[in-house]
Amino acid sequence: MSILVEVLSWVFLIGGSVCVIIGSIGTTRFPDFWSRLHAASITDSAGMILLILGMCLQAGFTLITVKLIIIGIFLFITGPTTTHAVANAAWVSGLRPDKNTSFKEPTTKTGKSSNQKPNKN
Repeated sequence: MSILVEVLSWVFLIGGSVCVIIGSIGTTRFPDFWSRLHAASITDSAGMILLILGMCLQAGFTLITVKLIIIGIFLFITGPTTTHAVANAAWVSGLRPDKNTSFKEPTTKTGKSSNQKPNKN
């Protein structure tokens, strides 16, 4: 039984670490505010909750586990709330998602988009 708990805790820890790394890369690489906000919320919601679950299994049933559960509940409530508050503040201030920045058409060797019609001049 202890091997099962050990394996499950490491699955949670590695899964949470992967979510945090992917969210961090997305926060730095995504092109606009709305995409970056989504990546930051994934880091907070999925990554931290999985990490806390893995640490709870590692600690066993002790006072540390109770504290980790309280921290997890706090993050579970405040993470989506802060993401919503930031998104609402951006929306109210006039920042709107732009259709043109989220996808860029592939260009040809001449630098023109593949959808553009040839110039007849």
